[in-house]
Amino acid sequence: MKEVVKFLTDNPVQFLATVGRDGKPKCRPFMFCFEQHGKLWFCTNNKKDVYADLQAYPYVELCITSSDFAWIRLNGKAVFEDNRSIKEGCLNNPIVKKQYQTADNPIFEVFYLTDGKATISNLSGNPPAEYSI
Repeated sequence: MKEVVKFLTDNPVQFLATVGRDGKPKCRPFMFCFEQHGKLWFCTNNKKDVYADLQAYPYVELCITSSDFAWIRLNGKAVFEDNRSIKEGCLNNPIVKKQYQTADNPIFEVFYLTDGKATISNLSGNPPAEYSI
């Protein structure tokens, strides 16, 4: 899991693929917040389409690449949790802080991924590294 967290932290431009409520794929830029107790945490706004899409179809996949042409594919089920301490942790990111100001903001939502896996690959010819999440 350490390698997955490092990759996500080192490469902040990430793309989240979801199934839209129209049944069609959607891909959006997204940002990893942090890992706590083995859970990978993310945040969003409950007024956005991505929130409604995740409520309807919670399975996602993220794809991230590094500047040295390594990449990670991370998939799982998004589980929303009303967790003040996680929201406060997300607010340590200035981008998140600017959007939501406080953990009490009623549109501020946090979720983690479960029942998934991460695969880190590169162009070395070596087999990919796989991790359960």
